[in-house]
Amino acid sequence: MSIVIAVTNFNAEAWADRMKVRLPDHSVQIWKKGEPLDGKVDYMLAWKPDPSAFDEVPQPKVVFSLGAGVDHLIKMPNLPEAPLVRIVDPSLTTRMTEWVVFQVLLHHRNHLTYDAQQAEHLWKAHAQPQASKVRVGLLGLGELGGDAARALARIGFQVAGWSRRSKVIEGVKCYAGEDRFEEFLQGTDILVNLLPLTPDTKGLVDRAVLSKLAQNGVHGAPVYINAGRGGTQNEADIAEMLTSGALRGASLDVFETEPLAEDSPLWDAPGCVITPHVAAESDPEALSDYIAGQIRGYEQGLPLQNVVDRKTGY
Repeated sequence: MSIVIAVTNFNAEAWADRMKVRLPDHSVQIWKKGEPLDGKVDYMLAWKPDPSAFDEVPQPKVVFSLGAGVDHLIKMPNLPEAPLVRIVDPSLTTRMTEWVVFQVLLHHRNHLTYDAQQAEHLWKAHAQPQASKVRVGLLGLGELGGDAARALARIGFQVAGWSRRSKVIEGVKCYAGEDRFEEFLQGTDILVNLLPLTPDTKGLVDRAVLSKLAQNGVHGAPVYINAGRGGTQNEADIAEMLTSGALRGASLDVFETEPLAEDSPLWDAPGCVITPHVAAESDPEALSDYIAGQIRGYEQGLPLQNVVDRKTGY
């Protein structure tokens, strides 16, 4: 059995070494543009590969995305018809939930206000609503969104979530489908975006969507948080709404183009927290264990887990 690794901005040699240790009876190769591979390929491990990789690699049986996201692969027109498997790593899920909960609390507990006051040596308390008075809505209720929703509900927030398919999560009000989207938005004070990037979600969160968020929350204007995919948002609209006060705040970990341009108005937008795509960095060792386990199970006749629906990105 043969594995080929095709990656950009990852250490391909390190990934090859990990897979050789875990699957010593498999040959492991690194794809390099224009260089022929030795024999057929059974499994392809990919992260933002050069599009020509799919032209040069013989049809693999399975393609694994080396991360939770798969939009970098779905958008490639020459993606093989083989099953596309996304990573579901408990440590990745935990890290994402940590980031989301932290950002929600940062805005809820007025931390940016107190941070500014500290710079001025100003001692001034502000009214603090209870979490039970704040409505947090999550766009996307997959593995990551579902875990974050449950954590926020345990803290005491009113939590709702929207997805294209119906979900049932204890303590979370779940909406599904286009006909429930606006209703979901209207009952949300803090919107958390964890959607994948698909043709349906590209540029989805714009002024029109954000303007539908609740305007009667205990904190006043709504807050927008995104750790999903930057391509799902309109950054010009977000910056303008922060400047005008239509949004009280935002926390952004992902952007349409990364790194974020130095002249982006988001850097200086009031109430905007920026992190450099670090919300849920994966542990390569844990991911290697996951992929090796999937391959072993598949070769023993077990079904692959977490195969992506290419239409929805889930």
